[in-house]
Amino acid sequence: MKALNYSVVRGICAVLMGVLLVTWPEAAIVYLVIAIGAMFFVPSLFSLVGYFTKGRQEGAMFPIVGIGSLLFGLWLMISPAFFVGILMYVLGAVLVFAGITQIVQLVNARGWTQVAVGYYIMPVLILLAGLVVLLNPFAAAAIPFIILGVSSIVYGITDIINLIRFRKKDEKKEENSVVIEEVTPIEELPTEVKS
Repeated sequence: MKALNYSVVRGICAVLMGVLLVTWPEAAIVYLVIAIGAMFFVPSLFSLVGYFTKGRQEGAMFPIVGIGSLLFGLWLMISPAFFVGILMYVLGAVLVFAGITQIVQLVNARGWTQVAVGYYIMPVLILLAGLVVLLNPFAAAAIPFIILGVSSIVYGITDIINLIRFRKKDEKKEENSVVIEEVTPIEELPTEVKS
């Protein structure tokens, strides 16, 4: 029964998480950046506390990297939208550059061989994807979270349906099963009989 309860709770949590990700993907992006900032901040805070409590007495070097990580983590937690915007602009620029580079290579290849129109489809799609990301970075950043949310909803619902369906079959199996009592073994006869 505990396994059943755990499975139902797991399925419900997956559906709820999926609904939240689909409903507010922009917030999920921001919270992800905040979580990354916390991962930079917390360990560097411990290293600084460790230095000031024991390190100075033992002659350890001042943790300059710890200060940098602490400040970077703090910055990520304070202004996550800024970093999401920068990341998406960089990604968009890379996609645009990659698409243009592939188109130029295909045009140059036409000098010595025939290039079918179908070869231009992927570079043009990459270029268009880069332009979409540059024009609307937050919507482009939200798409993976929406896909993750839909996947989580589907997972949770199918998990609950499978649990209910297989539980009913398991109950029918228990009703039809026959209880066999344990039989005590008979003592073995001696192999050699004295004559």
